[in-house]
Amino acid sequence: MKSNGVKGGRARTRAKSPAEVLSMRGRRVLITGAASGIGRAMADIFALAGAGLILVDIDEKGLQRTLRDVARDSCEVAAHAAHVADLSRKEQVDGLWASLAGSLPDTLINNAGVYPMRDYLEEDADSLERTLAVNLKSTFWMCQAFIRERRDKGGVMINVSSIEAILPFKKDLVPYSVSKSGIIALTRALARDYGRDGFRANAILPGAIRTPGTGRLVRKAVSTVNLDLMKTGYDFQSRLALGRWGKPEEVASVALFLASDLASYVQGALIPVDGGFLSS
Repeated sequence: MKSNGVKGGRARTRAKSPAEVLSMRGRRVLITGAASGIGRAMADIFALAGAGLILVDIDEKGLQRTLRDVARDSCEVAAHAAHVADLSRKEQVDGLWASLAGSLPDTLINNAGVYPMRDYLEEDADSLERTLAVNLKSTFWMCQAFIRERRDKGGVMINVSSIEAILPFKKDLVPYSVSKSGIIALTRALARDYGRDGFRANAILPGAIRTPGTGRLVRKAVSTVNLDLMKTGYDFQSRLALGRWGKPEEVASVALFLASDLASYVQGALIPVDGGFLSS
């Protein structure tokens, strides 16, 4: 009889390779804010890992571009779907989940968000509500629906916060910082309450990432000769321990790790992807 290398003849379980552990074959991943930037990069990397995607955004044209590109580039044959929804409206969140009956995701990535800049003293109820509704409340309701639908199955929740939740740096972002701090509290509370039911919840804190949104801020600072904004950019750059801004793909890679079995014992964690900003 061929020896299995284990005393007493007990079969040894073969360890999976890193590639196998990172594979998303047979998984369905819902990504919000998938039309551009970090969400688009997440769609790319999860498609390449073999996941079936459920892409959600309010930007229909951008969403269709993402869907077309990931379908073309996927290394696995997997079904992808796109849903146009304004997640700041709870009725549309509810409608989205009703439409997913029979094709539920096992992984939820809450990435949708807005980045409004406004003097705190000029803030009004409508603008505050808009920021909280998109950045925080949508994540709250998306996670609630996910847990309800998968209560007996468990799943993975990845919520995108920001370094601004830990260390507010850019002025005129008070509502944004508040909303992203709420993401951290929500993620940790869900990790505590539902971990024993098979749910993993973690948060990613992106920092200096080159996206269409941050690109517009840079162009605005230059075109309007906004010295205050330019100084903020210089001070921000000087804090980056890696000396450069990050790419959306670098945030997406962390999301893939958190969704995979490599992160099977990671729970309630806050993972900065900031080039060392918070440590400087």
